[in-house]
Amino acid sequence: MTPVSPSSVIARPAIAILALLASISPVSAANWSVQKQPARLVNGAPVLFVVKPPVPLESLSGTWLGHEILFSFDATSRMWFALAGVSIETAPGSYALALTGETRSGKESGKQIEFTRKFAVARAKYPKIKVALSVEGKFTEPNPEQQKQIEEAQQVKKDYLNRVTPEREWSGTFKTPADAAISDVFGSQRVFNGKTSSPHLGLDFRVPSGTPVAAMNDGTVLLARPLYFEGNFVVLDHGQGLLTLYMHLSEFKVKEGDRVKRGQEIGLSGGTGRATGPHLHVAVRWQGTPLDPAVLLRLNLP
Repeated sequence: MTPVSPSSVIARPAIAILALLASISPVSAANWSVQKQPARLVNGAPVLFVVKPPVPLESLSGTWLGHEILFSFDATSRMWFALAGVSIETAPGSYALALTGETRSGKESGKQIEFTRKFAVARAKYPKIKVALSVEGKFTEPNPEQQKQIEEAQQVKKDYLNRVTPEREWSGTFKTPADAAISDVFGSQRVFNGKTSSPHLGLDFRVPSGTPVAAMNDGTVLLARPLYFEGNFVVLDHGQGLLTLYMHLSEFKVKEGDRVKRGQEIGLSGGTGRATGPHLHVAVRWQGTPLDPAVLLRLNLP
């Protein structure tokens, strides 16, 4: 696939969160203000919800597409915000964000207030061109011993990739993990050894083996171990169900349980696991739901 300039899909210069909040107009009926980024929601996209309630709140939570979400409070702007997402399997339509807050001052302290707003979700136009790729036969026709390894790796991913830790660790805009051209995008269809695989659920950077890989934001190392298809695999937990995944590494620079900062080196790129050659595959999960990393990198976050 022809490399794509990272400037075409990666973050534009960040806009201060206060500038974003200043542009929000209130929802007239109940004096709530509810806004989102990006302006157009599609299946497979992450979304930032920004809420200004009509009264001061002690806490704010919500439900969105069957997921529970927790909001963080920004004292400067007096707004609440949360990262969430839309599954790639979500059909076009109108979906409700249902909010529940607990008041914290005045005669109504401790009272619950609720508000619901619907948002339209459109169908994304992901690439449909199929590119024939060749990998080792063990990745398309594994023997019984290799199948056992695959099942063990699947259990590890089931145990870890759906985890939701309540504390938010990410802060500010997410950073590109490598300064390189992009060779494959989220949602594309691929063919391995003549067999069509599931949609590509990440972003591939065309980098030679040994290229430093940077953490996309602050977080805790949830996984740092080799898995069958992913090769040497690092997963960062950024809190509130948001994870970033880094695959096919040649070397680890962190271990499980380490706290890392945005831009910190976490490994070196490589071609381990099911890879057609050296590159960096980056993926995003929100409460187990795969999301487009390129959209996350474009969001202007507080």
